[in-house]
Amino acid sequence: MDTSESSTEPQEKDPSPVPPARRGWRRWAMDTRPLRRPAYRRLWSSTAVTAVGSQLTAVAVPKQIFDITGSSAWVGVASVAGLLPLVVFALWGGAIADSMDRRKLLLITNIGIAVTSVLFWLQALTGLDSVAALMVLLAVQQAFWGLNAPARNASIARLVPADELPAANALGSTVMQIGQVVGPLLAGVLIPVIGLAELYLLDAVALCVTVWAVVRLPALPPVKAAAERRAGVREIAEGFRYIALHKVLLLSFLADIIAMVFGMPRALFPQLSSQTYGSYGEGLALGLLFAAIPIGAVAGGLFSGTFSRARRHGWMVIGAVVAWGAAITAFGLSGSLWLAVLFLVLAGVADMVSMVFRGAILLSAASDEMRGRMQGVFTVVVAGGPRLADVLHGTAGSAFGARTATVGGGLLVVVLMLGLAAALPALRRYRV
Repeated sequence: MDTSESSTEPQEKDPSPVPPARRGWRRWAMDTRPLRRPAYRRLWSSTAVTAVGSQLTAVAVPKQIFDITGSSAWVGVASVAGLLPLVVFALWGGAIADSMDRRKLLLITNIGIAVTSVLFWLQALTGLDSVAALMVLLAVQQAFWGLNAPARNASIARLVPADELPAANALGSTVMQIGQVVGPLLAGVLIPVIGLAELYLLDAVALCVTVWAVVRLPALPPVKAAAERRAGVREIAEGFRYIALHKVLLLSFLADIIAMVFGMPRALFPQLSSQTYGSYGEGLALGLLFAAIPIGAVAGGLFSGTFSRARRHGWMVIGAVVAWGAAITAFGLSGSLWLAVLFLVLAGVADMVSMVFRGAILLSAASDEMRGRMQGVFTVVVAGGPRLADVLHGTAGSAFGARTATVGGGLLVVVLMLGLAAALPALRRYRV
């Protein structure tokens, strides 16, 4: 990491002394050192609030579309409609995040998302019952989210020192995973009590808390070299050239693509819950399969003290992706629902480790004037990989059977990751 940038990257000083090495059970628990830094604590707190709030809208939109149309196909169409603006604006948002004050960009985009949530609430409250209106609002919301995510993630490296980046990523990823578990459950409880429209309003209120937290962040202006840069197609293309020239960044993206595209069998969960685990109760099996990976990721985050201080980030990514592939393979071979859930939980732990260190590599190996664009590409990969996996696994499951497709995908992840690590040593050699 280029230490010459430190003079241009203001950080809030931490007045507390460096704590001694943790002993006993604390060495296994989550590393909370980044929370001692006020600026990062504010950013993390806003993430914790919106992690649950955003899931309320994520549940409400498909529920409302299905209530209007009675068709799951329209729910799928809406998902695709939200993907395109997310991809386009995440790439553009990365370039913008490298050319303007990231705090200002976070303010603009969070206010935009909050206004969109209010509009969601108004259309539901008035009984508009328009799928077209819902899809337009969803596209606008995803566009704002695409602009927001690169700036938020790129800001972390300005708020904590390099040796705390894995811990900061673990903290952020853990609350996001908790949101994916708690948010849908809370939505299911609240809809019969307060109604669907009010879920959108609760999300908007949560976003107001986020805006308040962002207001209290320090200014995060671009470094001098990027201060006069525009945010256009040329700058986006520069980001891809930067990735191509820095192999460790390219390999971190490829590792995620390998794991998610070939090893994410969620499209097969309905088929497996019906054909393989139907004797346990199809509904129970389906719920457990979908919940298992996020639960594993949360567990990995809560005990991230076991790995977050590792310095060989490249080897941690390689090991995590191989472990993910092995766990998915074992899941596909499991005839028992409880064994299947156990292996998916282990896969979730491996996914958390991979997320932590891939994120740390992107923040530490890239210079600050490129971090926004790296996070833009990261957002596209994270959003697009599982959707490609749904198509691939769904097709393979129909052709060869769900268990065969799952096992084949898991084995392919292990082989491809080990082959990539052997052929290109940059990731193996990378350390902080």
